[in-house]
Amino acid sequence: MEDSVKTALVVEGGGMRGVFAAGVLDCFLEKNFDPFDTYLGVSAGACNLASHLGKQFGRNYRSYTEYMLLPEFFSLKKYLQGSHYMDLDWLWDHMARVEPLNVKGAAEKEFYMVVTRVQTGGAVYLRADERTLFEALKASCAMPLLYQGVVNIEGSEYLDGGLADSIPVQEAHRRGARRIMVIRSQLAFYSKKSFWENRCIPLFFRRNPALRQALSERESRYNSVLSFIKNPPTDTEVLEICPSTIRSGRTTRARHLLEMDYAEGKRMGLCAIQKWQQNKPGNY
Repeated sequence: MEDSVKTALVVEGGGMRGVFAAGVLDCFLEKNFDPFDTYLGVSAGACNLASHLGKQFGRNYRSYTEYMLLPEFFSLKKYLQGSHYMDLDWLWDHMARVEPLNVKGAAEKEFYMVVTRVQTGGAVYLRADERTLFEALKASCAMPLLYQGVVNIEGSEYLDGGLADSIPVQEAHRRGARRIMVIRSQLAFYSKKSFWENRCIPLFFRRNPALRQALSERESRYNSVLSFIKNPPTDTEVLEICPSTIRSGRTTRARHLLEMDYAEGKRMGLCAIQKWQQNKPGNY
């Protein structure tokens, strides 16, 4: 590949499984590795990228292993009282107090956060902007049922970006990237077969046919993206970095498991750097 080829870094979400990507990105910061022109993140992946682009080493690690384990964040009691099970509003306020995001640093890059437009069920790729960055990140993480309600940004309502585009590698390609690194939060052989997300959640959106339809098609879209990653166009190289094992789930609260997945991310980050610099396409 020539130096003039546009490059992109894509980071998948996955709730607490995002601690793996946090490890990968902290490895990149330690090694001063940043050959990318464009960055696209979904949900937890967008949050990981925001701290990474702000060069805030360890901020994501502390978010997963400290702040997100506090009882105010995941709360069954709040949920039973009609509020959030995953209280993003509380987390955003808490982190703004204890460890503010470097908003300017994150917004200086060509950084897109994937959100789902409620009215259409389609994916929207919001460019990082200092005025709306916090709300865009929250919208990208606002998973239905776990987070009650929607996030309003400049008159439009949004939900978790993973509902419409869980791994925006095709969007990176549409934006001109021909050398793309994708950080996954699942094992390399994983394919989506989720009855709850693809059959049950749409039942809660009977008054919004477009969103319900998008949710019901999530499985097929996700697996189509995996096919693109494994078999990209002939002019495109996709380097996929996946954990060799994953211990965390979407709502895991066991710190020792999260720490192991973070360490796995740092280890795989070194492999990713070596593969990229050797210019050898393939999976990690």
